[in-house]
Amino acid sequence: MDWGTDLWDQYDHIDKHTQSGLDLLERYVKFVKERTEIEQSYAKQLRNLTKKYAKRGSKEEQECKFSNHASLQEILNELNDYAGQRELIAENMMMSICVDLTKYLQDLKQERKTHLADAKKAQQNLESSFKHLESTKKRYAKEWAEAEKATQQAEKTESDLNATRLDVEKAKQHAHARTHTAEECRNDYAAELQKFNKEQNFFYFSEIPQIYNKMQDMDERRIRRLAEGYCQFSDIEKKVLPIITKCLEGITAAGQKIDAKQDSILFIEQHKSGFERPGDVEFEDYTQGIKPATSDSSLNPPKVRTKLWPFSKKHKIPPPEKQMPPAAEDFSHLPPEQRKKRLQGKIDDINKELQKLQDQSDALEKMKGVYEQNPQMGDPSSLEPQITETSQGIGRLRGELTKYETWLSEAVGGEESSNAINNNTQHVVVAVDQPQNIYTDFDDYEEEEETPIGQCTALYVFEGNGKDTISIQEGEVLSIMEEDTGDGWMRVLKATGEKGYIPSSYAKFEP
Repeated sequence: MDWGTDLWDQYDHIDKHTQSGLDLLERYVKFVKERTEIEQSYAKQLRNLTKKYAKRGSKEEQECKFSNHASLQEILNELNDYAGQRELIAENMMMSICVDLTKYLQDLKQERKTHLADAKKAQQNLESSFKHLESTKKRYAKEWAEAEKATQQAEKTESDLNATRLDVEKAKQHAHARTHTAEECRNDYAAELQKFNKEQNFFYFSEIPQIYNKMQDMDERRIRRLAEGYCQFSDIEKKVLPIITKCLEGITAAGQKIDAKQDSILFIEQHKSGFERPGDVEFEDYTQGIKPATSDSSLNPPKVRTKLWPFSKKHKIPPPEKQMPPAAEDFSHLPPEQRKKRLQGKIDDINKELQKLQDQSDALEKMKGVYEQNPQMGDPSSLEPQITETSQGIGRLRGELTKYETWLSEAVGGEESSNAINNNTQHVVVAVDQPQNIYTDFDDYEEEEETPIGQCTALYVFEGNGKDTISIQEGEVLSIMEEDTGDGWMRVLKATGEKGYIPSSYAKFEP
């Protein structure tokens, strides 16, 4: 079955049907285009979301050492890759469906227009031929009627007794001429009729069927191409599904590899001070008499500033001329565990810098060798300053590395004997094994007046064996000169005027 055979007389329906097919194709293109816009908007929002929640800065980088923090960063990275796949879907749909089908649609419109124009032209030719046939037929009918009328007039004249012989001959000649003309018109009509029938037969059995069959072929091609577009709608997304699946699996893996226990251990390793817990508080027997208070006549009572709580995040920074000297280079001012970590971190940094300079030195030596073999490429002597500078840098870093490794060895070796607790005497003694020169002598420090930032009371006995630590007695009132900055130590001023560091946990802040 085909359009040319079964729908030879359904021009209007064929016209509407083919136009409806093109409208459907155009509608599908618009649908896919809007889908790509949604995908692009979705991908953009996902990227903005990952950017918003991504960690930035040194604090966040420090937190990312914990598995639960690091996993969130991995999830954000996977989601960013997922957004890229959504963008790829939108791009492929736009190129493979929207652009290609739009071009195909324009070609179909032009082809349909051509077929309809051919059918209309064939119809007009047939109608023109039929009009000519009708005109020939009318002329034949008119001439035949005139011939019959002339024949009847000749017979009437011949039977008229009053008519002359000449009138009779004239009437017969006129009738004969009319009859001859009518015969010619009849022959013309017969010829035109034969011609029209032939054209009509060609129109209905050949020309129009061919045109309609071409339109049928065009419509079927349109349907097949639209079906391919339908399949592409899913195939394009199927192609990126493996990558999307990997992204989703990566998100699942990031959640599964979180180790709560390991995060707790890491937190402990980062912040443990290495000191032992304080011993029991000594019982004070007031029945034996109250010990006289320590005289503070030798020192004016310090001026108390605003109250500071032990967990306050706002630190009042004293003027530069009243600040403590810089921290010791060997980090001996820190608790044992913190000192060991800082020294190890410094050694790692030096090793990285040393490796970088070593690679640079090797590259310069290779370049120098190339210049020596090919002088036209450069002057070997021009590299000497850089080689010398790099060598000096390597030597300097090796010296620093040796120094920090020595300090680390001391920290590791002294850690075993750095802390002790004597609970039998109910006195807590903490021996901090710190190298000398933690800070410069306080005598050498500019003797300028420092204003205390608060007061505290000693909870336990502490014997300061280090150079920059001081000994305190239980119940002793102290002025706070520097708060604990996170290392477990704070700097205090005794009533005797002596300044130094004590463990923050050995004192209670006073309001």
